[in-house]
Amino acid sequence: MTFVQIIDCKTTRVDDLNRLMDKWVEQTKGKRTATHSIVGTDRSDASHVVEIVEFPSYEDAMRNSQLPETDRIFREMVALCDEMPTFTDLDVVRDESLTKANVRRLLEMIASEDDTALLDEVLAEGYHDHDPTNPQDTYGMDAVRREVRMWRDAFDFRFTVEDQIAEGDRVCTRWTWNGTHNGDFMGIQPTGMDVTMTGTVIHRCREDGKLVEGWWQYDMLGLMGQLGAVEA
Repeated sequence: MTFVQIIDCKTTRVDDLNRLMDKWVEQTKGKRTATHSIVGTDRSDASHVVEIVEFPSYEDAMRNSQLPETDRIFREMVALCDEMPTFTDLDVVRDESLTKANVRRLLEMIASEDDTALLDEVLAEGYHDHDPTNPQDTYGMDAVRREVRMWRDAFDFRFTVEDQIAEGDRVCTRWTWNGTHNGDFMGIQPTGMDVTMTGTVIHRCREDGKLVEGWWQYDMLGLMGQLGAVEA
């Protein structure tokens, strides 16, 4: 996201305004340059309506404004409003998803935070983990802390986030894990070896950004091969 336009208007005909927006989307199909649109009403004044429209660039927004369909819809929009709508053009200087930041924070805490009680900062109570290497899913903070301690007792490790994609209440993170095997791991005595593993996790997030569920996939077979537990 590099450019956002905010449209403020006053109207008691919000349903008609929504139908007008649907009409604009239909008429500009294949032509419009907007990539995302959010419409909200003010909790303290239901007649105050704000639309936030995202564009790849200012130039794309201007091309969108010059469409004849956009001009017609704007004139109809003005007719629905109690006063002339106002426009605010914003160049985006920072775009950070708190859910993505919380996932990064979780991976950092798993690897390095001595006080596992601090996991409460990013995980919701009753957090539910799906891990194909475990016979049962992990439920709740106590179970998560036991899982974290098991990995920490066996390895000194860290995560490197390679990619993150957020959509709706989901965050997908592709990571690389690097560790040194210095403790018992599934019956394998410490080898002192430096090992690595790649994986992906999808998290479901609450409205406040806390993580409520996770689905992990990672190369456990490759890790066991590096430790000499299976044939490489």
